[in-house]
Amino acid sequence: MYSSSIADAPLVREPLHAPVAHLIRGGMIEGIHYGSVVVLGGDGDVRFQLGDIEAAFYPRSALKPVQAVAMARAGLPLDGELLSLAAASHSGEERHLAGTRRILELAGLTEDHLRNVPDMPYDPVVRDTWVRAGRLPSRLAQNCSGKHAAMLYTCRLNGWSLEDYLDPGHPLQQAIAEIVEDLTGQRIARVTVDGCGAPLFSVSLHGLARAAARITTAVPGTPEARVADAMREHAEMASGSGRDVAALMRAVPGLLAKDGFEGVQVAALPDGRSIAVKIADGANRARVPVAAAALAWAGVDPELLTEFQGEALLGGGQAVGCVRPVRSLEPVVVSACA
Repeated sequence: MYSSSIADAPLVREPLHAPVAHLIRGGMIEGIHYGSVVVLGGDGDVRFQLGDIEAAFYPRSALKPVQAVAMARAGLPLDGELLSLAAASHSGEERHLAGTRRILELAGLTEDHLRNVPDMPYDPVVRDTWVRAGRLPSRLAQNCSGKHAAMLYTCRLNGWSLEDYLDPGHPLQQAIAEIVEDLTGQRIARVTVDGCGAPLFSVSLHGLARAAARITTAVPGTPEARVADAMREHAEMASGSGRDVAALMRAVPGLLAKDGFEGVQVAALPDGRSIAVKIADGANRARVPVAAAALAWAGVDPELLTEFQGEALLGGGQAVGCVRPVRSLEPVVVSACA
């Protein structure tokens, strides 16, 4: 079972990653993706591990559900679609922009109060439409705008200053750091700045999986359960139409899943079984099939995971291979490519 005590911070070191996936072309290994994988049972024990699950690393946006829990604990009253958006790396669709505006309106604020980095929409189709319309990068379109709007709303509710809400010493960020340590069960190793400008907390891959499990096993009505319910019921608000992480939550009943830049994936089931994946080179093409294989190791029916075994590798327009998890994962999910 999970301990209520908080362990020391993970070591900051060169991660001892291992091969987690092979790029197969014409029946031969053409390339190798390195990384780390952890699978936890419902009791919190490690059921499978590969690579380095204890070194400090940056979870990137895979930590957003934990940040959303921290804001909910601090009084953020959102639920449903808007709470899912608070934990989102959204695609920049109109519903995401409208939801972010609504959060700001509830706080009595505007887009001008956001301090995230202006950007184009994350989804390539949405971005192309945006560019053709002559629209410029904006803070609202940037994929973390829902989180930032929720941060501002939390500050407004608590009487905290708005201009410096991204400072690691701000009461909001201190409250988030406290919950990161609480849910991961370990001290934060290092703090830096994420791509959107918010503080980014370094934990271990093991700690990230533990946090996801604690969120999905929380008592109904708690901040943790509210975040899990919102993301599962409104998966497209936490990501976007056509995104693999939303499809994964739709495919596996009760699954909470969140991706992050640089090849990070975390997912957890209602009984506490959880997985976390880090692909060393940040490749999405390896993240998806490796995460699917890890979920199968956790006991998810492989039939539910067939669409997540990776895209085909093409040669001359024909399928000639794929990205396949290494053999230690393969006995559970058998890829279609030879």
